[in-house]
Amino acid sequence: MKDKSTDPFHQAFRHVARTLPGAELPWLRAARRNAFEQFDDVLGLPTTRQEDWKYTDVSAIGRHDWHFAPQRTGRAGHLDDSEMRRIVDELALDPAGHRLVFVNGHYVPRRSKLNGLAHGVFVGSLARALREMPQRLEAAIVSKTYTDGFAALNTAFLADGFAVVLPPGEVLDQPLHMLFLSDEPGLAVQPFSVVLAGARSGCTIVEHFVGSDGDAYWTNAVTRIVADEQADVQHYRLQQEGPKAFHIASVVVDQQRASCFASHAFAFGGALSRTGIGTSLNAANAQATLNGLYFVGGRQHVDHHTRIDHADVHGTSREYYRGVLDGAAHGVFNGRVIVHPDAQQTDAHQSNHNLLLSRDAEIDTKPQLEIYADDVKCTHGATVGQLDEGQLFYLCARGLDERMARALLTYAFARDVVERVRIDSLRDRLENVLLARTPEGARIRELL
Repeated sequence: MKDKSTDPFHQAFRHVARTLPGAELPWLRAARRNAFEQFDDVLGLPTTRQEDWKYTDVSAIGRHDWHFAPQRTGRAGHLDDSEMRRIVDELALDPAGHRLVFVNGHYVPRRSKLNGLAHGVFVGSLARALREMPQRLEAAIVSKTYTDGFAALNTAFLADGFAVVLPPGEVLDQPLHMLFLSDEPGLAVQPFSVVLAGARSGCTIVEHFVGSDGDAYWTNAVTRIVADEQADVQHYRLQQEGPKAFHIASVVVDQQRASCFASHAFAFGGALSRTGIGTSLNAANAQATLNGLYFVGGRQHVDHHTRIDHADVHGTSREYYRGVLDGAAHGVFNGRVIVHPDAQQTDAHQSNHNLLLSRDAEIDTKPQLEIYADDVKCTHGATVGQLDEGQLFYLCARGLDERMARALLTYAFARDVVERVRIDSLRDRLENVLLARTPEGARIRELL
């Protein structure tokens, strides 16, 4: 029998559980303990024998000797203050806009900025929210079951993240930039974030993950969003982790009547990343849009699993994902749309298009459409291919060399998703990322 006292996850949980934010709350202590027991006794880390993880091997995460609390006193990272200020200023979407900064999983108030929020609006760290409004968070945090071991570990070790609570009718006119920086090798951070959008409220949130180029670290993030009646939540994820990092993320959304949820997920970094995004349209006339782009090379592995549950009438969903893979990169896309029996007059469309730039690049794509209602309009499809030879010939015939023509077509393919971004500064940043990753990007910039 395995000696659990020597298991690194057991040791970590035993050492840090009493020091985590909210440890004084009985319901949170019980939730953490229940989550760890489910991970330990039932779930464990996923394996490729499980259908949802068939193409993504996460065994390397289990082999690392992680620590679950920053080793630096003060928990502000290994960067000095001036260097951190420079990095935050470079990454800020709007120097004068709202932003919360987290370094190695913990909130850094001196690098954060909030401007004149209305009375009753809460935007801040999860640790602060657990002190000031724990009863508002209990339903979002506590779960009897977990989809996989990563979700259970996140609850067991959750320490910080952001919390956004909007009263009915309150609409934020500026995006909220949530910046997560990692610079400590061997650190496993477990951010848990929550958005509670009251009836007729609205907000735009950008989750941005950036890491150092040093040794491996691990981000295991969960974001929980509840959109009440007629609420409008626009959610962006920009993943630019370090080249040796592991990034596992889950976004779980509940939508009520006539609510609108839009997800825009961009994945560029990490050695291995897996993002799960799921939304449940639980009441009539709800709308969901899921857009995504992954652009990877080398030996990167990137995985996106999405799920849209249409549970009531007159629901509308649109999903557009694109992938660009170079080198020996491996991509995975699984998009599942479920139209439940009561979801009559559902209108759902899903597409996934992938561009392979090398012979060694690989994509496993699986669009799924499950329909249990009879009055619906649903379509789905996927494509995998290389650059169109006819388009290449057209551009070369008009004076472009082949290398430039290929780069221009690659950029145009990826930019289709970037153009759906509503935040001007973020769209500009994403275009710069595309140009930096595209051969001849500097020459393309001169043409634009």
